[in-house]
Amino acid sequence: MYADVILPLPLSCVFTYSIPVEMQDKIGRGFRVVVPFGSRKYYTAIVTKIHRQPPGNFAIKEIRSLIDSTPVVTEQQLELWEWISFYYLSAQGDVFKAALPSPMTPTDLQSGFIPKSETHLRINDAAVTAAVGRARKQQLLLDEITRFFTETGRESISKREAKELAGYSPAALNGLLQKGILSPFSVEGSRLRHKNAPTRNPYPLSEEQQKALDAIQSLFSDKQTVLLHGATSSGKTEIYIHLISQLLTEGKQTLYLLPEIALATQLIQRLQAVFGDKIGIYHSGIDEQERTEIWRKMLSETPYEIILGVRSSLFLPFRRLGLVIVDEEHETSYKQQEPSPRYHARDTAIMLAHISGAKTLLGSATPSIESYYNTQTGKYGLTTLNERFGKVAPPLVRLENTKDLRRRKKMKTTLAPALMEEIDKALENGEQAILFRNRRGFAPMVECTACGWVPKCNHCDVTLTYHKKTHRMVCHYCNASYPLPAECPSCRNSELKSFGAGTEQLEEEMSQLFPGAVVGRMDTDTTRGKDSFERLINDFQENRIQILVGTQMLSKGLDFGNVGVVGIIAADSLLNYPDFRSHERGFQLIAQAAGRAGRRDNQGTVIIQTSDPEQPIYRFITRNDYEGFYHSQIMERRLFKYPPFTRLISIVLRHKDEREVESGAAAFFHLLKQSFGDKALGPNKPVIGRIQQYHIREILLKINNQFPPTQVRELIRSAESRFRENVHFKQIVLYYDVDWV
Repeated sequence: MYADVILPLPLSCVFTYSIPVEMQDKIGRGFRVVVPFGSRKYYTAIVTKIHRQPPGNFAIKEIRSLIDSTPVVTEQQLELWEWISFYYLSAQGDVFKAALPSPMTPTDLQSGFIPKSETHLRINDAAVTAAVGRARKQQLLLDEITRFFTETGRESISKREAKELAGYSPAALNGLLQKGILSPFSVEGSRLRHKNAPTRNPYPLSEEQQKALDAIQSLFSDKQTVLLHGATSSGKTEIYIHLISQLLTEGKQTLYLLPEIALATQLIQRLQAVFGDKIGIYHSGIDEQERTEIWRKMLSETPYEIILGVRSSLFLPFRRLGLVIVDEEHETSYKQQEPSPRYHARDTAIMLAHISGAKTLLGSATPSIESYYNTQTGKYGLTTLNERFGKVAPPLVRLENTKDLRRRKKMKTTLAPALMEEIDKALENGEQAILFRNRRGFAPMVECTACGWVPKCNHCDVTLTYHKKTHRMVCHYCNASYPLPAECPSCRNSELKSFGAGTEQLEEEMSQLFPGAVVGRMDTDTTRGKDSFERLINDFQENRIQILVGTQMLSKGLDFGNVGVVGIIAADSLLNYPDFRSHERGFQLIAQAAGRAGRRDNQGTVIIQTSDPEQPIYRFITRNDYEGFYHSQIMERRLFKYPPFTRLISIVLRHKDEREVESGAAAFFHLLKQSFGDKALGPNKPVIGRIQQYHIREILLKINNQFPPTQVRELIRSAESRFRENVHFKQIVLYYDVDWV
């Protein structure tokens, strides 16, 4: 008998091994095995097929050992892996490596998962008759432990639990151990955090929310996927909670997807208040050993009923999945960029639900153009929730023409006078302010005043951003850091000037302009530390911070109840990317950031600072007109043949020698042109043409939706095979980004 296995390596093919006789009745699809690979290495592999067909005329290696007594990967998971590998043109080994926590795929023969050990204490019946003597504190602790056993029906207590007893002291515990009255022993513990019991039932829904919920349930009878288009602060989360509660009564599981960990902080508290221990949290912020424990729990007889997580939670083993919620479905964070597989979590979630016989609910105040288009063509169901909860009016949105203000010398600071006035008013009323600037650091650029020299990264074709706190210049692509020079290395001029304002500079300026207010900053520089994001959120919620400055993190669905004003600084910078999606992303970011203003019973004000207020996009934003924006975009997309009317596949080639990648890109483009004709575009040098010493070229395939994905894959792989036959191109790194965003 033989087994086909996937190895956790960037390889597309499966490998065949013979199964030892003693293992043949114990092995199956989804089991982990240890196999030899190469001359000396051993890897943990996943079995995908058992068969009796010997693979050709070469020596077959034998499986070294079987790790599991039951499968650790389900049939549904393997089917999803195969789809991801096929659709996103990625190696099966890359999907396997992305899916399983690293302790489940140890290399060589060592076990990767380390059970957590915990010391427990039991009363030694033989020694308990011995007098504790005059050690009153020891007797008090012994009485407390005895009472604990009586109340819980248990025969042991962990050291951690003993420390919480009223009579505990280290000396008393050590005394009981030394006298042999208590006996210690080790048990396998758990890293999974204990959660409090539920403290509330789902809140009653408003009339509008109930209508939306009824519509969703009705649409699910006929549609696999439904989009909930709900305004910011309309109460989408409470609708999700009611749906999850219904699924629980049916004995089905829910996967609740978020684009980033950042959103989990507030949501965890809300969901745990209703569902308690039924909910598990799964994201990159928890360590690999804990991820492994969650995986094992999901395979157990008592799995989590609800998983709240980011992209990677799609790979968990669900057995009774009934609903997948994709919150903030428009977010580009759902698209995996590095490393492979470069999958889109929203679309993969829809496929997971299809494989599992579940339903998918997409939610957003600013849906992606593709998702909304699918509702218009009947592929998805659509329900809307236009009113904010409590019938609070949407924020008043105003434009400030910074170009005109500067011409009239009215702009004394980064803030327009109207925005400063609104912040003053909000602070006087005990309200808070949010300032959104989608650029971190102190200044985006430093320049010599004499010769115009601008410092650039040694590894990437980008200018360096000045960070005042560390007094260093940082590359935001490779994170390389450089000291700020005392003089220009080109002309020796000692005067270097910074241009533009990042979040760090804005934070400093706000502290000077509003000395009575506490100013906080939320960007990747201030949220790197453990629990730092959560602390910032809590400080702002508790009004310990009055003005919060931040990047796009602030636009991601956070719920604050006391924000009177939101300022969007340099809004035009969000729209000026050389990308067909730039206006869609700009609209989403601005509208989402604006949605942080005026929740609960307060309308709120939004000031957008722009040097070009006549841009049509601002008209849609000020009117809160998503429909109008969508129709303007869909007309452009149809005219220029962009998604959703076509599929885009970006093909990226990288090499440290620019001439090599230039010639390789030209050769590969020629091969693709033979199959795809004018659907192949390029090759182009991207805006950032070198990252981490690698020179980059891109080829774009713009393929009609009627072109079968199977045929597309075959043609691309055939071209790549012929491309690799040339020895000069074997060292070029080549990868695909399907449904490029």
